[in-house]
Amino acid sequence: MPRVMLLIPSASYRAPDFMEAAARLGVEVVVGTDRRSPLEGAAHGGLATFDFDDPEHGADEIEAYATLHPVDTIVAVDDGGTLLAARAARRLELPHNPVSAVEATRDKSALRARLQAAGLPSPAWHVAHVSEPPEAVAATVRERVGYPVVVKPLALSASRGVIRADDERAFVEAFRRVTSILTTEEALAECGARHADRVLIEGYIPGIEVSLEGLLTEPRADGGRLRALAIFDKPDPLVGPYFEETIYVTPSRLPEEQQRLIEATAERACLALGLRDGPVHVELRLDGGQAYSIDIAARSIGGLCARTLQFGTGMSLEELLLRHATGAGIPTFERDTRAAGVMMIPIPRAGVLRAIEGVEAAEAVPLIESVTISIPVGGKVTPLPEGTEYLGFIFARGESPAEVEQALRNAHATLRFEIE
Repeated sequence: MPRVMLLIPSASYRAPDFMEAAARLGVEVVVGTDRRSPLEGAAHGGLATFDFDDPEHGADEIEAYATLHPVDTIVAVDDGGTLLAARAARRLELPHNPVSAVEATRDKSALRARLQAAGLPSPAWHVAHVSEPPEAVAATVRERVGYPVVVKPLALSASRGVIRADDERAFVEAFRRVTSILTTEEALAECGARHADRVLIEGYIPGIEVSLEGLLTEPRADGGRLRALAIFDKPDPLVGPYFEETIYVTPSRLPEEQQRLIEATAERACLALGLRDGPVHVELRLDGGQAYSIDIAARSIGGLCARTLQFGTGMSLEELLLRHATGAGIPTFERDTRAAGVMMIPIPRAGVLRAIEGVEAAEAVPLIESVTISIPVGGKVTPLPEGTEYLGFIFARGESPAEVEQALRNAHATLRFEIE
């Protein structure tokens, strides 16, 4: 029986789904986490605590652990574990992506430089130190990049701290706000001190945004290495000033030609970074006849969004990824023929969540499979760009993407959140 180490930060939503997939496969699992168990009582094969904040130290700890309790593969579930997984797997001579490639996915300026060097479509960009006077940076940005721009931290995820600025005045405000976010303990813990001292400014790319869920493998018969598992449309316009993602729907309604462009661009981008094996989540924008890679993560889709994907006779994305990691063989990559979608329920304003109404009514909406509220009553809620969480997730499945999208909107309309 293969023994898998799953690196799951304590704040992750995804632990139960991966553990369920492991149980279905009969895979022995040890969970590596940062502070406490993310499983909340779920049965599992072991638990160990490692240093996620310092990947080199954490790799030392995993190496020592594996000397006594050998593992066959290491799988990172969220962004916080990808670099630790690569470093530890390299030490243990297990399958892994090059550390430098994973580092590029965790530093948006390094990612931008590598994609540009590879000749991939890329906006103009500039990196500024947080200590620089914002007015001076604004003038430099006008000359080197041109407005409008998007200001973003180097290593935060889930659109946290990402702000559009259309002119120098808006830029100064956005720059100050992003640098303020980077001083918080939570941001420092996520991105580390070496990524919290700079800000990336890149030209705003108009057009529609999509995400691609893929799996990098050995070269196939057609010469490709990236197998596209799904392309998600994002029907709500993401034009700023903040970039809160709400609805994901698959299969994509884009023309076949544009979908092929998305897949080809994503594959070129992953290979340009040096990624070669395992799951990838790629965010892209289409502007005219060009596809731009906005962000690339060396892990699968975040939150509970993976629940939209089913393969073959009910195989989950987590089971597919564990099969790949353990060499168990994947019987099919064909998805459920029905359309599927998820709404990440946005937080309308900051405060304390005092009451939730309408969940049963939302679940009764035709095509809705489930509604999951992820923040308990009494919990603090913070919207973007400072926040990192959603109020919950709504899942739907139906015959067409349009029907699924409408069902998600109808269900969301029944929900009421009292925020004090």
